[in-house]
Amino acid sequence: MAGGPNPLHDFYPALIDVIIPAYNEEQSIAKVLAEIPAGLTREVIVVDNNSSDRTGAVAQAAGATVLREPRPGYGHACLAGMARCFGRPAPEQPDIIVFLDGDYSDYPADMTALVAPILRGEADMVIGSRALGERESGSMLPQQIFGNWLATTLLRSFYGARFTDLGPFRAIRREALEQIGMQDTTYGWTVEMQLKAARLKLRNVEVPVRYRRRIGVSKVSGTVKGTLGAGYKILWTIFRYL
Repeated sequence: MAGGPNPLHDFYPALIDVIIPAYNEEQSIAKVLAEIPAGLTREVIVVDNNSSDRTGAVAQAAGATVLREPRPGYGHACLAGMARCFGRPAPEQPDIIVFLDGDYSDYPADMTALVAPILRGEADMVIGSRALGERESGSMLPQQIFGNWLATTLLRSFYGARFTDLGPFRAIRREALEQIGMQDTTYGWTVEMQLKAARLKLRNVEVPVRYRRRIGVSKVSGTVKGTLGAGYKILWTIFRYL
């Protein structure tokens, strides 16, 4: 992983940890880790979510802290990473936690822009919006684009939350994440965080991020079962908290 000084720390010193849930991302995880901006983060935690390939070994060789979460589910993996962050002694807990996918669809270099509003004291949570950024052709399938539009429209209608995306690339202050009290263990993770942040009236902003075709086949949008399962869980989560 990249290392070295980072000028943002001189502007607003902060401990930043990254959580990367990863399921069978052996081909992509080293690329993701190599492109995290130099010196920006204190620890990068890759949560091997019951992979059947060498995801964990590759991530560890690349310098990441590797946790193993045998229970399948995106939320399970994120919660495991959070438990490590929250379990540190108080002076060592991160100020900011970044969530990033391990499939190389996001641009880790955009992390500097993602955390900047928090470092400036302007936001509690920042969503990396693919809708506002540059998307490679074919990087988001039609069902993903429609699903994002529907979910964000419902969030605005029911919760007054003005988001353009449920993008998984996001940064949040640790205290805000603790206040939210995340519970979802599968596909409803991202929308749960956003709707609860809106209900708590946290300072939520979006920044444009770039997006490209992932390495390998998506476990969600790449299958009919995954697409239907994710869509149902996202809608169920939105209506659950009304």
